[in-house]
Amino acid sequence: MTSDDHAPDSPLLDEIERYYDAVPRSAARTEDFGPLTLFVRKDDTGWQYYARPTLGHTGPAATAEDVRRVLARQRELGAPEAFEWVAEQNPELRAAVEAAGLTVHEHPLLVLGPQDEPAPAPELPEHVEVRMLTADAPELAEAIAVPDLAFNAPGTAIGAAGAAELAEKVAQLTTEGGTARIARRITDGLTAQAAALDAGTVVCSGQYNPVGAVGEVVGVGTLPSARRRGLGLAVTAALVAHARANGVRTVFLSASDEDVARIYRRAGFRGFATALIAEPAGIQEPATTRA
Repeated sequence: MTSDDHAPDSPLLDEIERYYDAVPRSAARTEDFGPLTLFVRKDDTGWQYYARPTLGHTGPAATAEDVRRVLARQRELGAPEAFEWVAEQNPELRAAVEAAGLTVHEHPLLVLGPQDEPAPAPELPEHVEVRMLTADAPELAEAIAVPDLAFNAPGTAIGAAGAAELAEKVAQLTTEGGTARIARRITDGLTAQAAALDAGTVVCSGQYNPVGAVGEVVGVGTLPSARRRGLGLAVTAALVAHARANGVRTVFLSASDEDVARIYRRAGFRGFATALIAEPAGIQEPATTRA
């Protein structure tokens, strides 16, 4: 059963599964392992990817040996030893990855479908502005840096990281070329970026990545020192509004846990499934892919 205790919506699960197979292909190549597909980034500056169940596979389900073959290839490539899938779509995979020695983490999947109405955006102080960013926006580097700081301090409690840490992270991203990569994706229509600015400084940001009529909201994070002001909800509302205005009818996301999922329910999202991530024990999940 899903997190909202109702039967899985098979057409929706199929739609999300097609999205999950399509979205990495703009920046990754694939390697075929029968019931599993490994996504490998095309260059050294992009995101590190993972393995997923092969879309449309009709043969035997993946075994622990299949998982070990993929793990060996990931180690050979220097890629993360990671698998991602939807529990309700491929329920048998969990036993295989656990038998191969990986630890499985659960994350609520929430959706705003074509018939779902998003909640109104929360009211913010006059000095806080939420807007979509263009590829040449001067605030783009800060918008990319803020979620990194947010996910390095998990939870919703107010934290210590603020302006000084943000400046340091921006300098690091600029040196590593991360800002240029996201700018290219915005230009190519592969990513849309929103940010909340307080007196000109980004204090919360997030993205969605569209593929046809489906888009996933990812990386919504608030600067720890600016938490508990409704900024995450405001940024999410801006992303949803932009997606709907540009032909995306199904918007979904994965929350880190049920506490965070409750925040997104206030934005109008509803639970429909569970995202699973499998990695070696003790490995921290990559924050870039989590909402």
